[in-house]
Amino acid sequence: MSQQLSTEPVVSVRHLNHSFGKGALRKPVLVDVNLDIYPGEIVILTGPSGSGKTTLLTLIAALRSVQEGSVKVLGQELYGASKKQLVQVRKQIGFIFQAHNLLECLTAQQNVRMSLRLHHEMPMQERIARSIEMLQATGMGERLDYYPDSLSGGQKQRVAIARALVSEPQLVLADEPTAALDSKSGRDVVEIMQQLAQEQGSTILLVTHDNRILDIADRILHMEDGRLARDTALRA
Repeated sequence: MSQQLSTEPVVSVRHLNHSFGKGALRKPVLVDVNLDIYPGEIVILTGPSGSGKTTLLTLIAALRSVQEGSVKVLGQELYGASKKQLVQVRKQIGFIFQAHNLLECLTAQQNVRMSLRLHHEMPMQERIARSIEMLQATGMGERLDYYPDSLSGGQKQRVAIARALVSEPQLVLADEPTAALDSKSGRDVVEIMQQLAQEQGSTILLVTHDNRILDIADRILHMEDGRLARDTALRA
């Protein structure tokens, strides 16, 4: 992907350190991480279990407090940010996790619509219309009123993708979105994610162990022992 150096990064991380535990049990999880992700990029983050990938993702997602260093997302510094500022950042992020985290008591359409609940200014009719449109775009248009226990693993993940993208977020964060899927379903869901994000102009940061989907990336970052070990561009 061509990239203008003058373009402001969607995500900018500087000298980020993070630890778990206290005192003698304190264990560094992230060590001096520096990273920029630019508008429209699809970046895949790889590395062994315990290398810090998910911790980095949750810090960028404003789901965990920044302990030391700088994490700037969509122009907002997260270190020391107020709860209100963090909520504003989260409103602009779409989340896709390994466990689809659908609410079993809600239909597919209701699960997707829940993602718009922070957008108080949006009328209910528009929320419903956008939820239906996004489910149709992910191939789930005929299962709007199905509950999760009536859907396959791949279908549930398609609903999760629709839920993440329905608010047209500027940033999409995905943590092992294909881990529980067979190869065809996994390929399908990342291609849907890629297509919809490109149509919306979203930026994607995706954590995965799945080597079968690495080719969708513009760049591949590799983490080891809490550090960014490699940054490989796949497209110029």
